Amino acid sequence: MAETPAASFSGLTRRLVKDNVITEDMAREATQIAEQESRPVISILVEKGHVDSKMLAAKAAKDFGMPLISLEAVEPSMMPTGLVDTKLVSKHHALPLFKRGTRIFIAVSDPTNLAALDDFTFNTGLSADVILADETALSQAIKKYLESQDSMTSGFDDLGDVDLEGLDVEAVDEDAAGGEDGSQGADEAPIVRFVNKILIDAIKGGSSDIHVEPYEKAIRVRFRTDGVLHEVARPPLALASRIIARLKVMSQMDISERRKPQDGRIKMKLSKTRAIDFRVNTLPCLFGEKVVMRILDPSSAQMGIDALGYEDEQKQMYMEALSYPQGMILVTGPTGSGKTVSLYTGLNILNTPDINISTAEDPVEINLEGINQCQMNPKVGLNFSEALRSFLRQDPDVIMVGEIRDLETAEIAIKAAQTGHMVMSTLHTNSAAETITRLLNMGVPAFNLATTVNLIIAQRLGRRVCKNCSEPHTDIPKDALLEMGFKEDELDDLDLRKHNPKGCDKCHEGYKGRVGVYEVVKITPKISRIIMEGGNSIEINEAMRAEGFNDLRRSALNKAKWGQTTLEEVNRVTKD
Repeated sequence: MAETPAASFSGLTRRLVKDNVITEDMAREATQIAEQESRPVISILVEKGHVDSKMLAAKAAKDFGMPLISLEAVEPSMMPTGLVDTKLVSKHHALPLFKRGTRIFIAVSDPTNLAALDDFTFNTGLSADVILADETALSQAIKKYLESQDSMTSGFDDLGDVDLEGLDVEAVDEDAAGGEDGSQGADEAPIVRFVNKILIDAIKGGSSDIHVEPYEKAIRVRFRTDGVLHEVARPPLALASRIIARLKVMSQMDISERRKPQDGRIKMKLSKTRAIDFRVNTLPCLFGEKVVMRILDPSSAQMGIDALGYEDEQKQMYMEALSYPQGMILVTGPTGSGKTVSLYTGLNILNTPDINISTAEDPVEINLEGINQCQMNPKVGLNFSEALRSFLRQDPDVIMVGEIRDLETAEIAIKAAQTGHMVMSTLHTNSAAETITRLLNMGVPAFNLATTVNLIIAQRLGRRVCKNCSEPHTDIPKDALLEMGFKEDELDDLDLRKHNPKGCDKCHEGYKGRVGVYEVVKITPKISRIIMEGGNSIEINEAMRAEGFNDLRRSALNKAKWGQTTLEEVNRVTKD
């Protein structure tokens, strides 16, 4: 039997020729173009005007007995994000509409596209159901869908020239770590490359923290750069468990444990001479585990006291306090204010072969050669007070306590400072005067404080204004400057700068790096007398100002006066 003209075509095209909707020549031309451009034949036919897309959709729905949908009625936010590989969407010209239980519904313009059903089913593990859609509307919807997915997964594409798979990252054996489905995807090459890129980008951008946060409909990655969080990526939600599993494997955590917070560390070797540590913490949240990584760069402890931003007089007081054979230096401020770097800088100055230095830290953030660093472990009873007791039997010269949290630790630290040891530690208070009252409220006798504390450093970190794109800030009224805290005699010498919110290629939103703001107070006889008389924080603060020590506000104004930061940053990191 002779072959009919329509038999040389396939699928819906054959049906259209057979029903005389298009000619055989039209079908042949469209088929050839479709093969050359890797596009659906139906798209070519509609594009050339051989068929009307709405008429075609209605005819296909009637002839094949399938439902027809108007894509204008579909809410884009309801479409499954990250569930389907975008390559499948392009290959089959099929759009995932929504997921219901174990079924996924996809929109197509060609009802004979059975290959799309098989591929979607295989790749998602869900049963695929087809719904017909108008070809013109479908093409537009697929274009928007792919664009949105590209913006969310940009971290996978812009990989730069770093060998992201060959990075030397210390990790445990995944089989030993245990786990369920997370370990299965934790070593997939795209996941490995994406996670490594996140770590590299954070290091290159000078960020201090990385936040990976799963939500109901998205997963967000944010960096804290110069003290301010900003979003950098939104990977597909379907990859959340794999990304988090990868980070937990790298951090030597138990990936099968998702109900409790966990702590771990990652060491990434960037070269033979440089390695970066990441302190990692997981926290179970409503829609999965949030992961926060603190970037610990050992080079930050080696940069020297001149790079910290102390004013000349403040630097001199710190160096003088470090030279004392005994006593206590306290560094105070909120989390992320640079206390650890200040302490490590002082320890590096003291780190000579003739001095025995021991530190009790929770956790040990930066590994320093020549210093005996002790990691706290409450599970076995090793806390700050227990470590301090042990230190005193280890013939120390300098002791560093990560934080004074309770009276027991404070009493042992003060006892050590009174018996010929230099003790350095931190507290979480807002100013130097509040540090004294905090210790008094803990129960430390006033006499002990007045005789053992040599120096108190309260500090903050402000963003440093970009030298490349900042501009002079000359339009501020004189009264406003005086109200902010500037003195009448210094108004003529101000070098105030304002940042460019758009930034440039050398900065982020007009700022690059951070500058330290310090209140450095030496405990003088007058201040000691007020402490022993039971003075409150207000009286102690007044005595510190009377002795000529700048408070945080005044120090921040000096940084703005010298063009190192902006008045906006002064107001952000200090109070009146």
